[in-house]
Amino acid sequence: MISFDEQAIMDNGAYIYAQRAEIERIADEVCSQGFDSIFFTSSGGSLAMMQPFDYLVSTMSDIPAQSQISADLLTAGNRRIGKGTIAFMASKSGDTKETVAAAKAVKDAGCTIISTLGVENSPLGELSDYSVVYKNGRPMEMVLYLLIGKILNNKGYFDEYDRFADELANLPSALVSVGKAADGMAREYALKHQNDPYQIWIGSGNLWGPTYSFAMCVLEESQWLRTKSVSSPEFFHGTIELVEPGVCVALAMTEAQTRPLDERVARFCNEYADDFTVFDTRDYELPGISDEFRWMLSPVVLNAALSRVSKNFEQIRDHSLDIRRYYRKVEY
Repeated sequence: MISFDEQAIMDNGAYIYAQRAEIERIADEVCSQGFDSIFFTSSGGSLAMMQPFDYLVSTMSDIPAQSQISADLLTAGNRRIGKGTIAFMASKSGDTKETVAAAKAVKDAGCTIISTLGVENSPLGELSDYSVVYKNGRPMEMVLYLLIGKILNNKGYFDEYDRFADELANLPSALVSVGKAADGMAREYALKHQNDPYQIWIGSGNLWGPTYSFAMCVLEESQWLRTKSVSSPEFFHGTIELVEPGVCVALAMTEAQTRPLDERVARFCNEYADDFTVFDTRDYELPGISDEFRWMLSPVVLNAALSRVSKNFEQIRDHSLDIRRYYRKVEY
């Protein structure tokens, strides 16, 4: 196994969880002020990271929720956001150009901005009404599990929130367990597919964002591997015709409501694909987490497993995950 700092993961997770009271205070305050819709906007992997929470709001409540890439917002606008909208934004650097510009736009529209950030004293943080800084904390999604969960609780949609939030204290150690359990499969995948000319990655529901993000931000951006990401329902409307001998197909299976769509993909690929890998979040134990909450945590479980794929690709291909040719290197 490629070593990873188990204690650092635990400490970083504890850093986020230690902010629980402040995060819940933010949720209480925006609820007391009143709102009528939720809007997620950011760029690239940051918006993909928030996709499971758009899904969470939409499946657990009747609160109107939508997502929009910041660049689209800046060029096309959005007439469905305004004074009664909470805008959730995210940026690891806090200075992503399009995201900062979008923050100015949603602020001018009257939205209340809540941001999750990797650094303090950033342009996005300065534009936000509320912000939570996770620094090196992982998983950064824990901030949104607490924020969104508490908002849903306050609005009467998530009565079990307090127990869920209590159990989130166990999440960092549970994800360490996932990483250890996934490493063998991750290394096998990386060894087999290190030089593949093409990979197809499939996911659905609350795993669509993480699947898309892994394909785009890791395989394409960080490893320069040609990749197609497609949702499980859309797989059967085009990409299905590209399945043939020698084509790598990988499926991320959720424990949430759309699992039957993933199972349909699995049935097809088991019959017609000769190179098919399944990353199923149900395969991993989560000590300290109740079964009833597992479906909500599928995104971070998948991320923990796929992080081992990333690290193994990095070592096996001798290609640092930090190398870029164009992103933040040239003007475009």
